[in-house]
Order: sequence, then C-alpha cells, then structure tokens
Amino acid sequence: MDTIYTSERIYPNSALLPAEVFAGGIVVSAIDGKVTRVLRSRAAVERYLQDSAGEVEHVDFGDLLLMPGLVDTHVHINEPGRTDWEGFHTATKAAAAGGFTTVCDMPLNSIPPTTSVHNLRAKVGAARGKIFVDVAFWGGLVPGNEAELRPLIDAGVIGFKCFLCPSGVDEFPHVTERQVQRAARLLEGTGAVLAFHAELECQRGRTDATEPYRYRTFLATRPAIMERRAIELVANVAQQYDVRAHIVHLSTAQALPTIREARARGARLTVETCHHYLALAAEDVPDARTEYKCCPPIRDRTNREQLWRALQSGDIDLVVSDHSPSPPQLKLLTDGKRRGNFLEAWGGIASLQLGLPLFWTGGQRYGMTVRETLRLLCTEPARLAGLQHRKGRLDVGYDGDMCVWDPEGVFTVTTDMLEFQHKATPYLNRTLRGVVHATVLRGTIVYRRTGAAPFGPPMGSVLLDGNSGNRDEDPKVSGHSKLTADNTSGEDFEDGVDL
Repeated sequence: MDTIYTSERIYPNSALLPAEVFAGGIVVSAIDGKVTRVLRSRAAVERYLQDSAGEVEHVDFGDLLLMPGLVDTHVHINEPGRTDWEGFHTATKAAAAGGFTTVCDMPLNSIPPTTSVHNLRAKVGAARGKIFVDVAFWGGLVPGNEAELRPLIDAGVIGFKCFLCPSGVDEFPHVTERQVQRAARLLEGTGAVLAFHAELECQRGRTDATEPYRYRTFLATRPAIMERRAIELVANVAQQYDVRAHIVHLSTAQALPTIREARARGARLTVETCHHYLALAAEDVPDARTEYKCCPPIRDRTNREQLWRALQSGDIDLVVSDHSPSPPQLKLLTDGKRRGNFLEAWGGIASLQLGLPLFWTGGQRYGMTVRETLRLLCTEPARLAGLQHRKGRLDVGYDGDMCVWDPEGVFTVTTDMLEFQHKATPYLNRTLRGVVHATVLRGTIVYRRTGAAPFGPPMGSVLLDGNSGNRDEDPKVSGHSKLTADNTSGEDFEDGVDL
C-alpha cells in the first residue's frame, strides 16, 4: 500500500519549487520507495485521499517541518575489526535519530580498511542486515594500492580518501605528493572524488610536555600552517589533473584564499567543514576534556566566525560530522595517571545524531535558513557522493527519504538519548534548537521520537551507485561497467555488484 505523508509545512528542496514551503503531501510508492506525487495544497491532499480511499496509508505530521532526509558523507563506522569503537548498528541508529537517511562510511579504522575490492566485500558483508539508513562507501588510497582504484570504482565506491600525514593506524599509511599525482592521473576522467586529510607535517609546533592536560598544549602541536601547506598541495593537484579533489574537515580559515584562487583557475575542488569547528572554540575547551580532541584541531573564535562566513559566501560547500567515536580508554577518559592527557588521547568527536540541531542552533546567529541548511547538510553532500539523482529532493522519482522536525523545539543533550556506541561527546548537557521527530527511509518510518519502540527494523540498503551521478555529468566518461553475474559465482548482489 502506498503512503501519503502530510504536513502543514513541507519543504521539498525541489528543482521546480526551490524556495517554497507549503501545506500538502508527499506520496511514496510501496513498490520501490520512490516519490510518485507531490501535492502542493490541502485541497489536493483531500482529493487524493477521496480518490484513493482504502488504498493508501495516511501519516499526518501536523505542523512539523517535513523535508528531505539528510546526508552525511564523513562517518567512521569502523566495522569490522574495531566494532567496539563504532558499528553499523549503533552508527546508523544514531543517524536515523538525527534525521539522516544516508551516510558514507570512511575507509579507515576498520580492519581491513577499504583499500581493495576484497576488503570492500568484508565491509558490505558486515553491514548487511544491521543498517537503519542507507550506507555508501569511500575507498582508501594508500601506498601500493593504485591497481585497486579502478576496480573499486567499478565496485561502486564514491571516491578515495587519503592522508597527507600519519593517520594514526598502521594499516592506513599516508601518501606522498608523488603517490597522489600518480593516483590523480589514474582517476582522470572517471568522475571519482579524491579526498584529502589535508595536514602536512611541515612545521610541528612545540610540545610542552609538562602541561599535556591543557588543550592549548595540544593545539600548539598542530598549527594552521600544517593545513595551509597541505591545501596548497591539493590545490596544485586539482589544477594539474582532471580530477575532482575534495578537502575533508577544513578547520582553518587561513586556507580559504588558496581555495578561492585554485577554483578561479579552474580546479574542480570542493571543501567541507564539520559541526565541531562551527559549534566549538579553542578558548572554551576545558582542560583534561579529551572528548574535544580531533585532528585538525578546534581553533579560536575568530577562526570559527570566518568559517561561518565562508559557508555563506560559498567558499565551503558542505557540513559533515566526521563522526569518530572510540572507547573511553582510548580517549583517556577513565581513571588513571594519563586521564585527560591531550597529547596521548585518541582524536575524534562523536556527533552524528546531533548534526542538524548543532548547525541550526549555531546558524541562527548568522541568519541561516532552512534552504541553506538543506543545501549544506543534504544537497551538496548528495552531490559529492554522486547520489544527487536519487537523494536530496522530494521530487517525483527520488527516494522517499524524509526528515521531520521542529525547528522551534529545544532540548538538552543527555547520554540516555544518544544512540551512537560511546556517549563521550563535547555536547553533553548543551541546550540545542531543532528537534527531530521522525525519519522516513524510502517511504517507511525508521525512527519516531515518541512511542515505546522508536525504531523500526534495520531497513537500510548498501548503496553501490558509486559516482554514477557524477559520471552522468561528465560527457567524456562512458557507461559505468560494474561487475555482473557473468563473472561471478552466484554470490550475493547489490545493485549488480558481486560483493
């Protein structure tokens, strides 16, 4: 039975209705979960219900704002191998509770990392049957795996993440400039994204080993010049090769002139920042509170202001979580002499579930609208992942993915409401604006805030569309030649790929 979702406030983010909020309904097919109708008035809804009496399920969300499901392209799920850090079940529950209907898994911190088709099979196998939202996958670029890049594209990854400095895990080493250039040459014309952790160990700051519990001590070890030099390298690569380059988790506004100049010279360069760089400031980080530690680090208030302005100007394209929780022992949050040691604690911030209210709360100071919120947390992430042909809009033919929320609602972050595995987060006890009430995945409610059982069954799909949406935009690229049943042994399939 098809379902119609109605509300007094619908923002479809549609190409046909780019800035319109209306009372009406979205009809989703029971067969494929696609949007079949967009009804732009209550009168149209009433006519549809009369014509379809007994043949359609009706869910009314009253005055809550109904908009497309959000997309987060930077999530560390870590399963298999380090599932005790974060797994598919808990991460995707957190995503659903935050209004996200699609996440893209990063290739490192799992064992094995996603650096070959064989390892991608392990990732997909670990995800099946556990995911509450749709999951796409990044591949990894590491020394020596250049021969795996094209096969991984054919297998459906959205692009490749690499580090320009040590990643922190032995199984995912960083690459040199020459290795980046070779990879860029291999990826020319494919439409695949080459994404960079952009820090170079060119000028480490001094370490005051006598004060390892002070945040300023850690901050001094990763000065902004590390990012600036790395982004200069990325900008040069993006100008030399016909490849889509992407800078992950930009933390310093000092690199913005380099980014603008590279784009002016024709570089296909996109940039993301993260909620923690927009919501937090170095001056406010308490000593010994290592849940605030991440790389690149959280910088000062002036820098934060400049990042918000860069979002408004378009210098920064999207906002993601870089969700990366780890056990309290690794974060040095448990009792002992090393507790709170910023220099030794593992870096990474947990926030996936809180992305929308974090952005909406901070954005109120800058006049951010629902339209801009959707662009930065939905439309542009979907485009980066090559999923813009099915995600990010409530148009006919698009997936019936929805985030239903109250922009005026207020709540306080507590551990009992958090669904990700480890609850250590800088946002505990913080009051935020914007309450997610329901999440709909391809026409089925997968999360509802009220009720004894807020979650339905894990109905998410593995997405192996890869960068097909980006390939379609590039006339130089021929059809996407995925693996087919002719070269497999009857194993499990998802979107035509033997994984």
